[in-house]
Amino acid sequence: MSTFKNLKITLNDGSPATMGLWDGHLLLVVNVASQCGLTPQYEGLQRLYETYKERGLVVVGVPCNQFRGQEPGTNAEVCSFAQNTYGVSFPLLAKTEVNGENAHPLYKHLKAETGGEEIGWNFEKFLVDAEGNIIERFAPQVEPESADIVRAIEANLPR
Repeated sequence: MSTFKNLKITLNDGSPATMGLWDGHLLLVVNVASQCGLTPQYEGLQRLYETYKERGLVVVGVPCNQFRGQEPGTNAEVCSFAQNTYGVSFPLLAKTEVNGENAHPLYKHLKAETGGEEIGWNFEKFLVDAEGNIIERFAPQVEPESADIVRAIEANLPR
């Protein structure tokens, strides 16, 4: 099992897991926020999930409050907002730091594998293959349903 799959995470409901929970799936890992100008990207992320989940894609939302305090709520409030406002059914993790001294090991790994650059803003996206290898990193402004992301997803679906 790869290092990626062994990374410990906490799901939005507080239960512990590892990234191996989605072993064999293509993952789109995205740091999300509910009070950001990019928050409407939840819609595109949900459509991607609905379109490709049967073929092995899982979108993993990672709420983060490090960018101008744009994710101030509790884990329950974050989940309720995403579900009620954007119909989100993909998994969300507990609120997580993505940069700095307290960056979560998941984000330390994602950044290290893509050149080490800090996360620039909310809605930065990482595509991770079924084996736990980081395929590509997409800037926050790249829309979830952009041609580049769709092309990368379709080229790497496990089934």
